[in-house]
Amino acid sequence: MDLRQRRVTDARTLRAMAHPVRIAIVEQLTVNGAMTATELGDRLDETPANCSWHLRKLAEYGFVEEAAGGTGRQRPWQMKHLGMSWGDEEDGPLGAELQLAGRALTEVMVNRERERLLESQVRAPEEPAEWRKAANATQSMAWLTAEELDAANTAVREVLMKHFGRHEDPALRPPGSRLCALVSWGVPTYGLADETPAEES
Repeated sequence: MDLRQRRVTDARTLRAMAHPVRIAIVEQLTVNGAMTATELGDRLDETPANCSWHLRKLAEYGFVEEAAGGTGRQRPWQMKHLGMSWGDEEDGPLGAELQLAGRALTEVMVNRERERLLESQVRAPEEPAEWRKAANATQSMAWLTAEELDAANTAVREVLMKHFGRHEDPALRPPGSRLCALVSWGVPTYGLADETPAEES
């Protein structure tokens, strides 16, 4: 597996990922390593045939590949890259098609994280006190320049990615650690306040 994030720059590839089952498959392979379509079906409550079809589509667009071992329907699959990004500034202005594909993928991913948040709230009473205290959601608004917003997003991203290497190397995971979802975005608001940038003094 390539530990570097894959940068996606074409709309067809982004659209190929924008499906709840495919995102669920990618999550399982990222967290648990190589798995067969049957194993994925058991975990995702999907048929092996459906998982196999989605795996072939993910492979077609370069997200997954066959892992060593296994034959026929018992072939394991693994991720080719650990994570991906799209729409980076260095790629230049996004075309309309890529913008639409990126929005579709973002919507699927945000909905999935929203479901995780709601599930965590429902199951909070089952958790030990230290985990109830540690779990949190923070929301804020602030008046920022474009440079300050970029700096804030960069700082948060560095915090979120600090322990990313623990996905690949279980030995790096400290005792008592659990898989946790960390979600963040920093974006301008619209229709809430005067959107005209303040004049420089």
